[in-house]
Amino acid sequence: MAGVFSHDYNAFPFIAFTGSHLLMLALFAAVSGIMFIFRDRLRHIDGQVRKVMFFLLFTMELFYHIWLYKGGYWDISYTLPLHLCSISLILCLVLLATKSKAIFQIVYFIGIVGALMALLTPELFLGFPHFRYFQFFITHDLIIWTCLYFVFVHQYRPTGKGMLMSVLFLNISAAVAFMANKLTDGNYMFLSYKPDNASLLDYFGPYPVYILSLEGAAILLFLLLLMPFKRKR
Repeated sequence: MAGVFSHDYNAFPFIAFTGSHLLMLALFAAVSGIMFIFRDRLRHIDGQVRKVMFFLLFTMELFYHIWLYKGGYWDISYTLPLHLCSISLILCLVLLATKSKAIFQIVYFIGIVGALMALLTPELFLGFPHFRYFQFFITHDLIIWTCLYFVFVHQYRPTGKGMLMSVLFLNISAAVAFMANKLTDGNYMFLSYKPDNASLLDYFGPYPVYILSLEGAAILLFLLLLMPFKRKR
């Protein structure tokens, strides 16, 4: 996608781990801490908080697609909701609207892992103060914040069964993304090739070895996310 945004990219380049990136990581950590500290107070205004989070997630994603379409950049090869974080975003919207414990079990694992990796190694070519910079970080932050909100405020707890459901859901989603890549010449879930920017996938071997490595890494990270709750019990 860097090519189609070459003009904006030259004007607003994004460089990982510079001030603008570290600022957003600090914001993510600060809000996460505040959410934990004030979890009891948030419980009393739960309806309003969930509405605000739903509105921000939905609006930022809607504006992103409008921006792509108006700029002539919307393309079926990379704008369908088939990336892991796009899928997680939809699940978060459903979770915020319904408080479904089954949805929580899935999005807790795939949402936190996918969005955290995106925050640390963003596939982002447009930096501060471009709209895409804010949209990218806010939506990925909100995916994790939604999961943490239900842990802190609603006291939802991930389970071993939920982790297995997440692994199954992840592989089904990957199969759908793989077929979509063949039909659209896309790279959904990075199953066709590695992202253009530096990422954690660079440490997982060449194509297609990194896909199998990524599966193993995902399961390991799922276990790490489950471990605090198992230890607490």
